[in-house]
Amino acid sequence: MKHRIVVKTLLGTGSAFAVAVLGGLLIHSPRVEAQSLRSELRAPGEDDWRIQRGFAIAPVKLKLGGKNRALVGLGSYLVNGVASCNDCHNGAPPTNPTAAWLPGGVPYFGQSPTVINTAVYLAGGRDFGPYPAAGPFPHIISRNLTPDKNGLPEGHTFAEFTTIMRTGKDLDRVHPTCAGAPDGTCLPAPIDGDLLQIMPWPVYQNLTDRDLLAIYTYLSAIPCIEGDPGVPAPAGGAQPRCQ
Repeated sequence: MKHRIVVKTLLGTGSAFAVAVLGGLLIHSPRVEAQSLRSELRAPGEDDWRIQRGFAIAPVKLKLGGKNRALVGLGSYLVNGVASCNDCHNGAPPTNPTAAWLPGGVPYFGQSPTVINTAVYLAGGRDFGPYPAAGPFPHIISRNLTPDKNGLPEGHTFAEFTTIMRTGKDLDRVHPTCAGAPDGTCLPAPIDGDLLQIMPWPVYQNLTDRDLLAIYTYLSAIPCIEGDPGVPAPAGGAQPRCQ
């Protein structure tokens, strides 16, 4: 009985503190956080139907070693069944948006069941065109959300991921605010170039700490895909992400 009371207390009032502390630890070890939240953030039987559904709709083989299965399942449900992240982060070329699906499984052709093209799943590269309008403005291209060789989604720690989702801050600073006339690489004022302009983070910031942790844990469990079209390669050339 005492154990149940302690768990209930953690779930009721301390979950944000637990996430903050473990989020910091994740900077050094992404597995520590996933293994340590089984009692703090999940009551027995909570969200079972969403977890089960999440595993059922995950389109790729998941790497579950050292991860909290409940968080992975819930994360899949949120990514694939609610937020529809792959609609923007699927890497399909703008001339052929249906490339996000495999032939015979394209829902917009009336084909069923749908079959996601796992070769571009959450790999980024969707070009939204010049922003905010046609002219000397940069193209907004979605980022690669798959984990890097260290198991970090898009190379970000959980603390960084939370900052992105809560505030929209573009930690890569791909499109800064123009200091002068627009030249195709910057965004004109009053647009804040430090913020992601197309990603719906103003909606995602309303998710709970546990939801964000579940999404992050799921993204750390999917296969890595090379490249990140949304981020310019450094001067020395892009380094392999998956090795």
